[in-house]
Amino acid sequence: MRAVVQNDKTRASRTRYRKTRVQGGLAVLAAVAVLGVPGCARDSTEVRSAPGQPLQAPPARALDAYATKLRAAHAAAQRWGLKRAPLPAPPPPAEKPEIRTRAGFEVDGHTERGLPPVFTTIPTKEKIVFLTIDDGGEKDRRFLEMMSELNVPYTAFLSDYLVKEDYGYFRTMQARGVTLNNHTLTHPYLPGLSYAEQRREICGMQEVIRERYGKRPAVFRPPFGNYDQDTLVAAKSCGVTHVPLWNEEVFVDHWDYREWDREIHPGDIVLTHFRGAKDWDGTMPDMVRRFLDKVTAEGYAVARLEDYL
Repeated sequence: MRAVVQNDKTRASRTRYRKTRVQGGLAVLAAVAVLGVPGCARDSTEVRSAPGQPLQAPPARALDAYATKLRAAHAAAQRWGLKRAPLPAPPPPAEKPEIRTRAGFEVDGHTERGLPPVFTTIPTKEKIVFLTIDDGGEKDRRFLEMMSELNVPYTAFLSDYLVKEDYGYFRTMQARGVTLNNHTLTHPYLPGLSYAEQRREICGMQEVIRERYGKRPAVFRPPFGNYDQDTLVAAKSCGVTHVPLWNEEVFVDHWDYREWDREIHPGDIVLTHFRGAKDWDGTMPDMVRRFLDKVTAEGYAVARLEDYL
């Protein structure tokens, strides 16, 4: 049975760490936030922009609220040491894109058996990326605070052997709008296990998430990105509909890329891990800062993965 195994260099790097839009609109709003708009804060029934041209108060109040929101985003960015405030993501599509397995990532009988698609990007022309965070080893309270203040969406893929140290930490994360997904019970190399063993790892984690967080997830990521036909059959049998991998991986001090051009592309899924100073030369907020500074500088917003699945 053919196993799909990710790049050995990436896997070795990950193992090592495991062990140890609208810019024009923003420019206008930035000017509003900095310079202010006369009359925007008034609560009268009308504001006159020019003689004989009444401007109704509700639009004025809406503009003032938008400017206030922009100032808050700028202040949060400064507080967390970002070069710029993160760009707001566009609304999710009314019709979700068709997700297909990436060429070369198929297993035998993939289409015929209706197995979950395995993919590294979301089909979109929007300049958006998706942040995904694996395993659950580091439980940094400042990370939760940072992501909430910056209003940056992300998706978690959890392994029970690490999460069980503090289920409450991830319950707080879930309460703040983060989807908690499946990354197996013990983070093994799945193609080296029998079908029954793989099913226990995947379906067992489905039950942990259901019991602890109220709902079985429909999204699963195999450890190290490695899987075979048994992996996907087992995942499907316990309710998994999508298997996202990644196109880039961000660490506290560098990025790794899957593509030859070493660039970010619209719809790319970005991987990182719950890691701290004992594994990295820095903290999770340091990693988020590196991630956001790069994607924002290149004109990308961070969107919520589940809105596109």
